[in-house]
Amino acid sequence: MDQLALLFAVLLGAVISVPVGDRLGLPAPVLMTCFGIVLAVLDFVPNVAIPPDLILPTLLPPLLYAAVRRTSWRQFAANKRPIFLLAVALVFVTTLCVAVVAHTIVPGLPLAAAVALGALVAPPDPVAATAVAGQLGLPRRLVSILEGEGLFNDVTAIVLYHVAIAAAVSGEFSAWHAGLDLVLSAVVAVIVGVALGWGANKLLDLLQDATLQIGLTLLVPYASYVLAEELHGSGVLAVLTTALFLAEYAADADDVLTRLAGHTVWDVVDTLVTGVAFGLIGLELHNAIRTASGRWGELLGWAAVVVGVVVFVRLLWLLPATWLTKRLHARRDYDEDIPTSWRETVVMWWSGMRGVASVALALAIPLKTDSGGPFPDRDEIVFIAFGVIMATLVVQGLTLPWLVKRLRVRADTEHEKEFERELAVRAAKAAKRRLREIEAVEDLPEEVSEQMLRRAFEIGLRINPQIGDEERREAHEKRVRRIKRLRRIQGGMLSAARHEVLAARSEPGADPEIVDRVLRHLDVRSLR
Repeated sequence: MDQLALLFAVLLGAVISVPVGDRLGLPAPVLMTCFGIVLAVLDFVPNVAIPPDLILPTLLPPLLYAAVRRTSWRQFAANKRPIFLLAVALVFVTTLCVAVVAHTIVPGLPLAAAVALGALVAPPDPVAATAVAGQLGLPRRLVSILEGEGLFNDVTAIVLYHVAIAAAVSGEFSAWHAGLDLVLSAVVAVIVGVALGWGANKLLDLLQDATLQIGLTLLVPYASYVLAEELHGSGVLAVLTTALFLAEYAADADDVLTRLAGHTVWDVVDTLVTGVAFGLIGLELHNAIRTASGRWGELLGWAAVVVGVVVFVRLLWLLPATWLTKRLHARRDYDEDIPTSWRETVVMWWSGMRGVASVALALAIPLKTDSGGPFPDRDEIVFIAFGVIMATLVVQGLTLPWLVKRLRVRADTEHEKEFERELAVRAAKAAKRRLREIEAVEDLPEEVSEQMLRRAFEIGLRINPQIGDEERREAHEKRVRRIKRLRRIQGGMLSAARHEVLAARSEPGADPEIVDRVLRHLDVRSLR
């Protein structure tokens, strides 16, 4: 099997893991990691030959962009304190604790290299957290916090990692320069992110074509990441800023086709790239086995200790941080999402899985220092990092569904239904207001006005049937049954039309371009 065949095998696994995970009740990223492990132990499967410096720029931008599209700036602004406590403060604390322990237990490991190890295992993976949590029916407030933590902690961890690597390679460290680099990296990233978001928004308005607009959104995350990195900024923060800007300002409520097609395309991209990323984690078992040859006991012991530090530091941090946030929330009535019980805090603790970023950072550790010597204990650092990733991702990922079920942590469905009902009422009222505005400038027949008024109310009923009284609900249900019957009949007619047009494609003298144009017209009509 060559590298290209391996890539296709991983992509196929990414597609299959979704329905298999749904059937088994297990997260697809965890299944893909296990699939990668299986491939790694097969003799005919080659080692992955991806340059380490290409892993982050290739995989992270689309994953981050896809994750941000599911959230909003308001959620980040409302949850800035919980996100800061987890994405910034906890990353610093975890990095420090891991660095101290690793420097102590690994003979000869320099402090700078230990800090690099701490930085690369400190951030929970945003894709793993959201993919796992999103399938378990967790309360939205927990998912929001996990998404915010996962998206922003990479920024902190990657900057700390680069500072530590620079110190280990050069043998010099300046706290002043490290702090200045952190600030400048963030400032450059935000400027690049806003500028590219603004420019992309203008281009989207100019293109006026769904295919070109979606193509542009596929390029924007990479452009934002690469440009920020070239200017010595944080590529991760730049992608987040660009994505949040576009989510806030580039949404056109009337551009239905682009929105539907865009969601489909990004779902495909998210599924495939996530599968490749977590399959790659499993495939790295090759390198771990090679490193541990003859030293299994020693290396596994070090990895187990670091896993314990990573896992329990998160718990020991979450308990007081959650308590403090609750006190401030109750005293000042902040509008933010917080865990409301110890059960939710435990679920947040066990959701701290490491993943793509940690693998990429571990593999990106330089082979040599500026003096020409080998990077100190590079193989040991990579092995320990892989142990942390596998233990948190596979063990926690496979047991999290059981833990959530055992603790009975579930989404507040009543609150969600009430919010849906509120939106249905607002949608119906907006439609009625627009009808009144039209009636004020156009002379509509009375029967047309009455029909349109009923349809305005039906807009809300179709979203949430509970907003009407019993009589209206019954009348609506009758109309729905009648409409479904008519749609079934019309669907059969359109299906016959599509089959006839498609059959004409293979007839002598038929122009396939004209056939495709007519077929597209029928497809759009079918969607309507």
